[in-house]
Amino acid sequence: MSLIGTEIKSFTAQAFKEGKFITVSDGDLKGKWSVVFFYPADFTFVCPTELEDLADNYAAFKELGVEIYSVSTDTHFAHKAWHDTSAAVGKIKYTMVGDPTGQISRNFEVMIEDVGLADRGTFVVDPDGKIQIVEINAGGIGRDASELLRKVKAAQYVAKHPGEVCPAKWQEGEKTLAPSLDLVGKI
Repeated sequence: MSLIGTEIKSFTAQAFKEGKFITVSDGDLKGKWSVVFFYPADFTFVCPTELEDLADNYAAFKELGVEIYSVSTDTHFAHKAWHDTSAAVGKIKYTMVGDPTGQISRNFEVMIEDVGLADRGTFVVDPDGKIQIVEINAGGIGRDASELLRKVKAAQYVAKHPGEVCPAKWQEGEKTLAPSLDLVGKI
């Protein structure tokens, strides 16, 4: 079953953000747009490149009213240690959520049970707490924050403009489509 359009499940977790340990719950994701960005593990190879890319684009997400939550099955203590020792991860200002029990990873259906790690899963959650975008990548394939940013803009546009849809490669400010009988077979 697809998670698209479903409400996020309840969770509470410890996290690291800007030098402090904080508690994060599903309630923190509601009322604004959020990106929940799962990755397999701290102190690895592809993961820091992805997290750094998000950090480099974090201001653009914030301008759209979007909060980023990176999640792995490591603890919030491991997140702090990685943040303190990696130049790439040290750039992060968004919330790094610890999921050592795997509850959040299971809630979003990205847990790799036989190894206890999360898949590379990206979820865009709307202000009502409903999942609007799901993307899962194989472990060796890194994600691109600029493409994620484009998809978030499209999701926000569609949410604000009922009856319109964003075609492939849509960029902010470009023409959208209004599905109708008149368009059938003409695109």
